Amino acid sequence: RLGLSGRRDYTDRNLIEKWFQTLKMRIDRFHSSWVGSRSSARRWCLQFVHYYNRQRPHQALDQRTPAEVLAN
Repeated sequence: RLGLSGRRDYTDRNLIEKWFQTLKMRIDRFHSSWVGSRSSARRWCLQFVHYYNRQRPHQALDQRTPAEVLAN
């Protein structure tokens, strides 16, 4: 929201841009270093998504997984 001072808060925008920058860097590294087939890359990505969302505790979620947070 824009107040009377005319100042804007870009904090959220900066965090999202940093996240996309990190994602792009990781995708580039993955693409340049992967030596397997397309189907093996798909399997790896699916396993990573499962690990990230269902097994890995997240500090920002009080050491719970995203799946645990959504279940509550």
